[in-house]
Amino acid sequence: MSRPWLSLFLLLAVGGLLGLIGNVAKLAAASGWPPVALLLWSLLGAGGLLCLLALLRGEAPSLRRPYLRYYLVSGLVSISLPNALLFSAIPHVGAGFASLCLAFPPLLTYVLALALRMEGLQRLRLLGILIGLAGSLILALGKLGSGDSPLLWVLATLVMPVFLAIGNVYRSRHWPEGARPLQLAPGMLLAGALLLLPLGLFGVELRPAWEQAAGAWWLAAEVALFAGMYALYFVLQKVAGAVYLSQIGSVTAITGAAVAIFLLGEQGSASMLLAALCTTVGVTLVALRPAR
Repeated sequence: MSRPWLSLFLLLAVGGLLGLIGNVAKLAAASGWPPVALLLWSLLGAGGLLCLLALLRGEAPSLRRPYLRYYLVSGLVSISLPNALLFSAIPHVGAGFASLCLAFPPLLTYVLALALRMEGLQRLRLLGILIGLAGSLILALGKLGSGDSPLLWVLATLVMPVFLAIGNVYRSRHWPEGARPLQLAPGMLLAGALLLLPLGLFGVELRPAWEQAAGAWWLAAEVALFAGMYALYFVLQKVAGAVYLSQIGSVTAITGAAVAIFLLGEQGSASMLLAALCTTVGVTLVALRPAR
């Protein structure tokens, strides 16, 4: 498979899995899982699975200082902060809105990459990103105008893409020399889980809710989704770069919103439909010019 087609396949796979993660989080919260507790145990399970896979493939995660620093920083800005906001906001704003907000990172990532001279200015890519951003703005204004969600949680959901964009750029710029994707994914997941533990000191519920069979199944589903997504996530970043990687938000937006509306019964709107169309056009334009 050629690199452009491989990049597109990975983009669709990773974005689709991430879209499912948010919807499963909503279902798990309805069954009694505290949002941050679900995230913590999902990350631990997925990190453990990928660590075992890495060991079996002879690609054990390194414990050298550059790797540990990479795990901690990327775990903070790419895992614990944005996902804690995502999981906590979904019960208040809905999985569809939260998923569509993930279309914001491309523009932020591209601006950061341009500022750091990691990317050159490409008109077609810039046009695609701006169209995707326009869809995200339509979505945000529509949600704020509906008045069906607390303003604080809407704003918290809109802050989430900022961390994701910073994480996209950091991971590409500071990729440890000679590191393979499967070496980095489990370290980032486990570091992200450990960074959530201090929240327990501030009263955030971290105890698992697997007393009932449904609770255990939701956890197993999230572990599988996180493990599968991040197993492919770093491969995509290595193959296509930070800006192309950021387009997973557009795929996630469409997938997550579609599942929330058609399978979970959330109410759609004209602004959500228009936002989905814009993100579809945006990701298509960017996919035509994958990063070198």
